[in-house]
Amino acid sequence: MTDPKALLDWVTEQREDMLADLRTYVELESPSSDKESLNATLAWLDSWLEERLGEAERIRRVDGGGRGDIEVRDYPGHGDKPVLVLCHYDTVWPLGTLAEIPFRIEGDRGTGPGIFDMKSGLVHAVWALKALSAAGLERPPIRLLLNGDEETGSLSSRPVIEEVAADAAAALVFEASADGAIKTARKGVGIFRVDATGVEAHAGLDPAKGCSAIDEIARVVLHLHGLTDPGKGTTVNVGVLDGGTRTNVTAGKAGAQLDVRVASQGEADRIDRALAALRPHDARATLTVSGAWNRPVMERSETTFGLYERARTLAAEIGLDLRECSVGGASDGNFVAALGLPVLDGFGAVGDGAHARHEHISVQGMLERTALAAAVLHALS
Repeated sequence: MTDPKALLDWVTEQREDMLADLRTYVELESPSSDKESLNATLAWLDSWLEERLGEAERIRRVDGGGRGDIEVRDYPGHGDKPVLVLCHYDTVWPLGTLAEIPFRIEGDRGTGPGIFDMKSGLVHAVWALKALSAAGLERPPIRLLLNGDEETGSLSSRPVIEEVAADAAAALVFEASADGAIKTARKGVGIFRVDATGVEAHAGLDPAKGCSAIDEIARVVLHLHGLTDPGKGTTVNVGVLDGGTRTNVTAGKAGAQLDVRVASQGEADRIDRALAALRPHDARATLTVSGAWNRPVMERSETTFGLYERARTLAAEIGLDLRECSVGGASDGNFVAALGLPVLDGFGAVGDGAHARHEHISVQGMLERTALAAAVLHALS
């Protein structure tokens, strides 16, 4: 039987070693747009993982193109199906941020670029596996995926994630928690663009001869924002507009970039129909829609809820009230949940400030989540 309290005691004894690992990792800056830095970070991760976990049974590396490579590492365990552990090592922070926001531990608070989203999470996962080894407890086969392009939409990594998830029993995503809560549902995300083409003309001399693309886009924006339905968890936000050339020229081109978040596939279908039905106000204009759904909806399934209930019971044994929640942000967990696997997301840091300069973690939260991850992994064996 698992003793989560004993696991927490052991993890707590490793606090300084865990923080040393975290420091080294955070101080390796790894912006999504810098291939050289991403390669250097992955090289360190390879040596660190071998030191902490031993040699993997199999290692597969997939070229990420201009972004970070994707690496899949399989470790042996008890059972027929692996548990997929999802982590990403890219961050949103540009090179040089470390000088402005250095790694620092002050009491229970740890800071540094990427510490919350999501470098602390990988440290949790690795030390959870070490805790099981130290306690002599079984673990399932582990399939660890390190993603180098998550923050830019997982365009290169998505097919790899879906492929390696196909035979998995479940997935734990070590993204940051939501104020300590596990994420059992996430919204689907669509990134789209609407382009309008009009007819250019002199705005003063020949206004009737012109057909304004900006006028068309303005109407489209109002229509699209009207598709927002908070009650159903749907938001449509036009965040970028462009168009026109000069104030005295009727605009011949204009465009709008929009972010769509939906909590159900039914709402995704509604948005698709609305985009397909867009028509210009002026017959001389044209409207063109491009883009796609970047991540499918991660709906709260019965199997995910069952896995959450097991985790909540184990958390209670170390004095934690493990809550669940649904969030508007997406992760690589969305891809796996869409395949029908039970997914617990947000197994990473307890803290706040994803993508913000006040990004931070709780050190005690790091210890508790590591012990909890160990207990859940043992239960899955």
